[in-house]
Amino acid sequence: MAWLTHQVVIVGAGFAGLNAAKRLRRAPVAITIIDRSNYHLFQPLLYQVATGGLSPADIASPIRYILRRQKNVRVILDTVTDVDVDHKNVTTTSGLIPYDTLIVATGATHHYFGHDEWESSAPGLKTLKDATGIRASILEAFEHAERSHSPDSLNFLVIGGGPTGAEMAGTIAEMARDTLRKDFRAIDPRSARVILVEAGPAVLPAFSSDLPNRAALQLAKLGVEVRTDWQATDISADSVTITDGTTSETVLAASIVWAAGVWGSPLGAQLVGREGLDRSGRVMVADDLTVPGHPEVFVLGDLAHAVSESRLVPGVAPAAIQAGRYAADAIVDRIEGRTPPVFKYRNKGTMATIGRRAGVAEIGKIRLHGWPAWMAWLVVHLWFLIGFENRLLVLTQWSWNYVTRNRSARLIVRYRD
Repeated sequence: MAWLTHQVVIVGAGFAGLNAAKRLRRAPVAITIIDRSNYHLFQPLLYQVATGGLSPADIASPIRYILRRQKNVRVILDTVTDVDVDHKNVTTTSGLIPYDTLIVATGATHHYFGHDEWESSAPGLKTLKDATGIRASILEAFEHAERSHSPDSLNFLVIGGGPTGAEMAGTIAEMARDTLRKDFRAIDPRSARVILVEAGPAVLPAFSSDLPNRAALQLAKLGVEVRTDWQATDISADSVTITDGTTSETVLAASIVWAAGVWGSPLGAQLVGREGLDRSGRVMVADDLTVPGHPEVFVLGDLAHAVSESRLVPGVAPAAIQAGRYAADAIVDRIEGRTPPVFKYRNKGTMATIGRRAGVAEIGKIRLHGWPAWMAWLVVHLWFLIGFENRLLVLTQWSWNYVTRNRSARLIVRYRD
């Protein structure tokens, strides 16, 4: 790559970073991708790992394998600790890496609204470690109830009624009702209580029309107790205190999942300082997705507070993919002496699955619910999975799960730091 003089450094190999690199495959640039993991993770399906439907390898693929034929890319397994925008250097645990253009796409982490002490009791769902830990917690709850002959302890709390929360709550209820119902002798798993707590007036608030109400009905049909206009005020290892403003209730919980908020990765604050972040810790970028005052630094994906046509760009995979491709095209435009256009997000739809043959989808003016929405969700998620092998594995596993109602990846595995 000696003849490639323009150095592009990409921090983070998620949807945005990976798509930027792939888009630059024929550009006269040398690309360095830095990531703490050696794999690209398909985050929208993490909840399926957390509920035993898929194995971790089904939704992850090695970065080097994905880019094995792209000769202008090198991949470094490392952690970025600092960025010097004045001298155009990225600091990793192994040393300095210079850049001409920098793309920062390190995503977001969990946000506990000033209660970071809740994280140990109510983990979020962002990594494979999170997913396998939540899976272990859910399955251990049933094992504990079997040992103690105490089905009353089978309370599962999901906090946050967005897509992740709705999908988790619906799938936990489905596990208890269908998958595990014949596996135990001292307890009936169907007695499990699943509570979804949402601080706002409706679950899936990003959806319009009557889809949030339909989603709530589908969740209720699965046995999920939906509490809208309720919020958590205290969380301990085995209980959650919730309130609707007038009434408080403390619920004993066998397992707690946090899906109520996200916060931009710490690298954002290092780039622009606290004053350059929004209320969710995301970097407020210009209309070309660059850091104000530094047109050579792009911030993409969940870390970016980006506005397109007066609307906030959502933190979803399609938006990150579009941002990655846009940044790559903008880099080429600048190298060739052209002024890049502003970033325009094309909303191709929003969807969430709630359980077996249940879901909601909004695609333009089309509103779907139930089985049609579920099928649309399956097709779209298979399409966006990286690699034919992963698509085949997931399709095979989903087909088997559908026919047998079994979730075969029900392994209790805990990874320790």
